[in-house]
Amino acid sequence: MCHKKGRKWLSFCSLLTVGIDKVAASGGYMMACVADKIVAAPFSVIGSIGVVAQMPNFNRILKKHDVDVELHTAGEYKRTLTLFGENTDAARAKFKEELEETHQLFKQFVTRNRPVVDIDQVATGEHWYGEQALGLNLIDEISTSRDYLMKEVKTKDVYRLSYEVKVPMIEKLGLAAAKTMSICLGKLGIRGL
Repeated sequence: MCHKKGRKWLSFCSLLTVGIDKVAASGGYMMACVADKIVAAPFSVIGSIGVVAQMPNFNRILKKHDVDVELHTAGEYKRTLTLFGENTDAARAKFKEELEETHQLFKQFVTRNRPVVDIDQVATGEHWYGEQALGLNLIDEISTSRDYLMKEVKTKDVYRLSYEVKVPMIEKLGLAAAKTMSICLGKLGIRGL
């Protein structure tokens, strides 16, 4: 979505510059790299071009309390890992394969938008601070966004753009489901997970 918004904003100006004062890591860097120029503060955190997934598995706890969970799917890989059932080595391998595939897509996206970056050097999941990121071509200039804007406003037209994101209904439902799960586990005497 940000990629589309970034390119849409380009229709209003000739060049898009992104300023990073704190963090543009992982998805944040993905959003920033659509810009023609990236300016970052000296102590900003940049990079983290990698993919991570983590989830608890409650299967043993549920078995201990005689709670059965049924999962029905259509399609061999519709659900590889599960929070409540037993996970297999084959499911873990498929999940890892999907993570690697996502990492490849991430790397291709960065390479397409920042061809000056040596993707093999930076797509390790590591993050760097401003000066290091500059040396790796992840950014183009060291400056706070305020200092950069104060410099640019002297010779260019500067526009402030904003975009308000509404919380989707599914996200609201997810929060409600998490709260319900917490209450249910509490009633089973399971605390502190």
